[in-house]
Amino acid sequence: MNTALEVADRWFEVDSLGENISLIFEPHVDEFIRCNIWHVRGRDRDLLIDTGLGVRTLRTEIPRLSERPVVCLATHCHFDHWGGHYEFEERLGHPLEAEVYAAPTGRTTLADRYLSEQSFIRLPHAGYEPERYTVRAAPLTRRVDEGDLIDLGDRVFSVIHLPGHSPGQIGLWEKATGILFTGDALYDGTLIDDNYVKGPEEYLKTMNRLRQFPVNIVHGGHCPSFGRTRMIELIEDYLAGKRAAGCPGEPSA
Repeated sequence: MNTALEVADRWFEVDSLGENISLIFEPHVDEFIRCNIWHVRGRDRDLLIDTGLGVRTLRTEIPRLSERPVVCLATHCHFDHWGGHYEFEERLGHPLEAEVYAAPTGRTTLADRYLSEQSFIRLPHAGYEPERYTVRAAPLTRRVDEGDLIDLGDRVFSVIHLPGHSPGQIGLWEKATGILFTGDALYDGTLIDDNYVKGPEEYLKTMNRLRQFPVNIVHGGHCPSFGRTRMIELIEDYLAGKRAAGCPGEPSA
């Protein structure tokens, strides 16, 4: 255990981006596994897209998440994206990864591959031991796939299946605004397509599909958001072999 690290007083930060969308993130986690947690406010209920590592309580530290019912969606089953799902009653995800959400392991969530003591800049609480990290089980209460709708009362998102980074990777598309949430299928960084055998093959199909969306803004699973012009650049880079596998800032241990 790295006893030299300080304990963080505050674990989450929140940036309001307009259009009733907020970015929640864990600043004391290494950038490589620092997931973008997206909160969308609706008229009747809110949507939470991914929940981070789950090493500190998300629901009670972000008071706005307790103001109304929350639909909690996991874009995919990797540990950095759904560690806090156990705190929420309504949990959505793709059926291909339902078994992982119900009975996660370090291997199936990729925590064994990517998380280490060097993953933390500060500790979530005193005595925390990163090598003992586990994701708590959070079985899906609703399995969602291509074309399913998530209705918040005044806005509706369509589920799109975007395999490549993981078999059950999904995104959300709001046609009325041109807003696209892509999880780890697309973000402004080097994309990881080597997590499973068919990853590169399926990623190619996903990229060719994404370029057809009339996007205004893309909110990815990591890194800053971007518009359609940058989206096309990122897709072209990937198709040209410039952004495949690995990632800048990959853990040193």
